Amino acid sequence: MAYSQNFSSVRFSPEDQLKNPNHVSLDNLMRAQPSALMLLFVVFIPSSLTAEGLQLSDVFTDNAVLQQGVAVPVWGTTRANTAVALEFAGQSKTTTAGSDGHWRIELSPLQATHTGRTMTVKSGTSIQERHDLLIGEVWYASGQSNMQMTLAACGRKVPAIKAMVEAASTNHIRYLRISDPDSPHALTKRRQPSIWQVDNPLNREKQSAVAYLFADMLHAQLGVPIGIIEGSWGGKPIEGFIPRLQFTKQLALQKTLSLSDKNQLDDVAKLKGGVIIRNTAGMPARIFNARVSPITPFAIRGFIWYQGESNAGRGEDPRNYRIKMQALIDGWRETWGQPALPFYFVQLPAFNDTAHGWVRLREEQRLSLSIPHTGMAVTIDLRDSDIHPANKLDVAQRLVNWALAKTYDKQLVYSGPLFKSATVNHNTMRVQFDHAEPGLTVAHKRGLGLPKATPDTALAHFELADSTGSWYPAQASIDGSEVVVRSPQVRQPRAVRYACSGDPSNANLYNLAGLPASPFCSDLQLLPWVDETQR
Repeated sequence: MAYSQNFSSVRFSPEDQLKNPNHVSLDNLMRAQPSALMLLFVVFIPSSLTAEGLQLSDVFTDNAVLQQGVAVPVWGTTRANTAVALEFAGQSKTTTAGSDGHWRIELSPLQATHTGRTMTVKSGTSIQERHDLLIGEVWYASGQSNMQMTLAACGRKVPAIKAMVEAASTNHIRYLRISDPDSPHALTKRRQPSIWQVDNPLNREKQSAVAYLFADMLHAQLGVPIGIIEGSWGGKPIEGFIPRLQFTKQLALQKTLSLSDKNQLDDVAKLKGGVIIRNTAGMPARIFNARVSPITPFAIRGFIWYQGESNAGRGEDPRNYRIKMQALIDGWRETWGQPALPFYFVQLPAFNDTAHGWVRLREEQRLSLSIPHTGMAVTIDLRDSDIHPANKLDVAQRLVNWALAKTYDKQLVYSGPLFKSATVNHNTMRVQFDHAEPGLTVAHKRGLGLPKATPDTALAHFELADSTGSWYPAQASIDGSEVVVRSPQVRQPRAVRYACSGDPSNANLYNLAGLPASPFCSDLQLLPWVDETQR
C-alpha cells in the first residue's frame, strides 16, 4: 500500500516545538490533516499485534539452500501454545509453540538435490510457504574487507575472474548476504532482512569473491548445491565478531570488555593485544550480535574466515590474536551447539615492509592451528601492491583444499609446509615440517600460474638468531623433507625464522604439490612486537 499524502502544510505550536523539536502533536496533526491520524494507525501497528501471526525465521526465504546429512532446525513464532505443522521433502513434523510464541522443529537429515522443493508451515489458519529450496552444503563466510571484496572488484584486475562474473547463470550456487548494522545486544531477528539469491551475472558481481569462488570450486568437486551465508564487514577488528561471553572466559580479553563497556576506547588500544576501535562495530560482540546471532541455529557445514588487517595496523598490537581466534571459534561453535564445526581461515599475505604488525599476526594465525578442526590457507606468495590482493582464485582454492581433505575426506595434498620443530647441530639448525611429503622444492609463483620449480635458486628469507637473540641473514638448503640453515655470523644458533617481514619478496619454499610454506619463527619470544609509532 503506497501513500503520497503531502504533509508540508502541517504546523505545530511553539510550545510543541520547545518541548520536542521532533514531536508531532496529534491535536495539531488532526487539525491540519484529519486523514493523517488514520495513516499513523496504519503505519505504526504495535508489534505485539503483528507478532501473533505465523512467522518463520528470516533466514528461511525462497531459494535457500539447506544443509544435507544433518538434522535441520526450522524455527519461528506464532500464537502462544498453538500447534505448528511442517511439511518438506516427504517429511511431516509437528510441535507446539511455547507460551512466548516461539517454536522449533527439526527435520531429519536430508539428501542433496538440485531440484527445488517447497516447505509448507501451518499454524491455526496461517500458512507460510518457502519455494525453490535446494539441499546441499552450506558455509558461513566472514571477516573484513578481503572477504567482502567483490567479484567485480577482483575482475577489474584479473581477467579470469571477470570472465567468471560474465558467465551464464547457474542454479547450484545460492547466497545470502547479511549487512545488518551492529547491535549492543544479541539479536534473534535481523533488522534488515535480505533474501537468498540464485546465482546470475547481475547479482554475482556483488558477491564476496573468496566466498563465491570457494562455492564454485566446492561444487565442481562435490556435485551438490552450495549455499553461502556471508556476513563480513570491511575495516573491522576481530573483537566485533567474538560473542560477548567469550570475553569473560578469556583472562587476556576481560579488560578489553570492561573498558569498552565504559567507552574508554583509547585505553583499549594501550592494552597488550590492544586494538583501535574506530566505531561501535569494532566493540566486543557488536557484529556477532547482528550478523551471526540472528541466523543461528541454521544448519551449516562450517566457516571460512579472512581477517586480521585491522588487528595489525599502525598503533595496533597483534599479540594475543591467537587467543582472540580461540574465543571467536569457541564462541561460534558454542552458538551452533557443535564443538567440531570446521573453521578454515586465510593467513595474511605479503603487503608492505612497513607493516610490522603483520609479521607477528601471521605467526599468531599459524599458532591458531593448534585449535582442533581448523585449517589455514597460506598466501605469503600472493604478493600485491594493494592491501586488497585481487587474486582471490588461489585464496579460494587453498581454502577449498582444506575443506575437501578434512571435511569431505578427499585424498589430496591440502597444505604447504608448516613448521614443526628445529634442532641445533653445531653451527646449523635443521628444520622439520608437517606437510613436507613427498618433498620440498624451491619455486617461484607468478600470477595465476602454478609455481615453477627453480632448483638453481637459493632459498630466501631464512634467518638465524644467535645466543643473544640478534637475527642474521642465513643460507638455507633443502635436504629431503627438511631445511638446513646456517650463517657465518652465528656460531651457536638459538632460533630460526622464515619470511618474517612485512613484504618478503619471492618467499620461495614450497612442497612438491606447489603449496607455499608458512612464515614461522621457532621462538616466539624472539619475534617481539613494537608499536610502529615507537620505531
